[in-house]
Amino acid sequence: MILGRTERGKAPVEPVTLKILVAGGFGVGKTTLVGAVSEIKPLRTEEMLSETGRPVDDTKGVEGKHTTTVAMDFGRITLREDLVLYLFGTPGQDRFWFLWDELATGALGAVVLADTRRLEDCFAAVDYFERRSIPFVVGVNCFEGARRYPVDSVRRALDIDERVPVVLCDARDRESVKEVLIDVVEHAMARVAAARQPAAP
Repeated sequence: MILGRTERGKAPVEPVTLKILVAGGFGVGKTTLVGAVSEIKPLRTEEMLSETGRPVDDTKGVEGKHTTTVAMDFGRITLREDLVLYLFGTPGQDRFWFLWDELATGALGAVVLADTRRLEDCFAAVDYFERRSIPFVVGVNCFEGARRYPVDSVRRALDIDERVPVVLCDARDRESVKEVLIDVVEHAMARVAAARQPAAP
């Protein structure tokens, strides 16, 4: 084998690494999404919910949830030989939002995970990325037993721009999550390309 080349005769590829955030309300499935798709053992910073936190943690609709992310979830997925995504799941509760600015630094884009039973829980994440001009995709996590709504209905309910992709997904399913992540990258790259085009005279 020639030094610096693979056995197939191709030069080794230095992958492009991109940072993607996974955001949304408490209990919407962010930790599950990162874990479903990560090719490494995901880093999780979960703690048990306590009686002390009950007055500030709204568990309505997710009464069966016993843990919460207190810093971030972290995972990695290689989409292609030359493209690696680093995933950072944000904490869902208001009291941990001071971490968001740090996590958002250098991010190419984001997934805002939504639950149609508690759609208002993702309003804050949508607002956060809109205000900072960070490209995002809304992934509607299709929970068992939850009513399914057309994508256009979800878009109207969230009052988001028609150019923002809204996709149905299953945060437990690797292939489903990969499709959402591909949508994020494509949407973000299209935004970058559009911003580089000179304005029409």
